[in-house]
Amino acid sequence: MPITALYASLAIPLYLYLAYRVISYRRSGQIEIGDGSDREMLRRMRVHANFNEYMPVTLVVMALAESLLAPALVLHGCGIALVLGRYLHAYALSQEPHILGLRVTGMVLTLNALGVLAIVCLVLSLGRLMA
Repeated sequence: MPITALYASLAIPLYLYLAYRVISYRRSGQIEIGDGSDREMLRRMRVHANFNEYMPVTLVVMALAESLLAPALVLHGCGIALVLGRYLHAYALSQEPHILGLRVTGMVLTLNALGVLAIVCLVLSLGRLMA
């Protein structure tokens, strides 16, 4: 699944950066667990968690679509939307105050990618089941 692998690899630098931001702030603020009632710690944790809530499930659905031989153009379009959406959302939510327009754009791109991939999987799997 080279297409899914491509977009997963493009997302990993953001994942590592977001994890680093949480770990480094936790260390500098001596926050052992949770957010320590620190607003910035909570923000960093939520940005990282939000990435983790959407990226894995979308990549799984993308891999399933690719295994069902979805058109490469659709996979690339969804991959670009997903990665761009996650980067925009993380950037926007990391700002104080957050940048609502970019945050919304990031979520729209992410959710559209997930939705399109789910529809592609449904159509292709039903097509195979009916054949």
